Amino acid sequence: MKQAIFPGSFDPFTAGHMDVLRSALKLFDNVTVAVGYNSSKKGFFDADTRIEIIKKATEGMKGVSVCKYEGLTVDLCKRMGISYMIRGLRTTTDFEMESVVAQANQKLAPDILTVFIPASGEYSFISSTVVRDVLIHGGNTKGFMPDNVNVAEFLKK
Repeated sequence: MKQAIFPGSFDPFTAGHMDVLRSALKLFDNVTVAVGYNSSKKGFFDADTRIEIIKKATEGMKGVSVCKYEGLTVDLCKRMGISYMIRGLRTTTDFEMESVVAQANQKLAPDILTVFIPASGEYSFISSTVVRDVLIHGGNTKGFMPDNVNVAEFLKK
């Protein structure tokens, strides 16, 4: 069974993340969405709420699991026995940054490969930062979030 990790802060998990996840599932039997968190930093949503959002977004999808972790992603891959890491790309700027991280990860763990998956054009402008800004200002996140996620219900927590 081919497995991969799709790591990120996912604060929150957007329609763009969902697009990349769907593409990853065409390549891998199982994809673990790994929510990275740093206990010394305050995110918009706490790690447990991010996980709830991802579970709601991926409800009924086969081959998807969710976990949270601290530390290096390559260490999580090693603990889980997974050799592939998914990274979504929206723009050339993302590619530049992600390729540097991939090279560092390659140096730390040569057996773990990074697989870049570009977001579909319709999602290339969506970032968690944009979604947070829309939420903070009371805007409508329809089209920015996975279809079955009403992010407003998570704001009340």
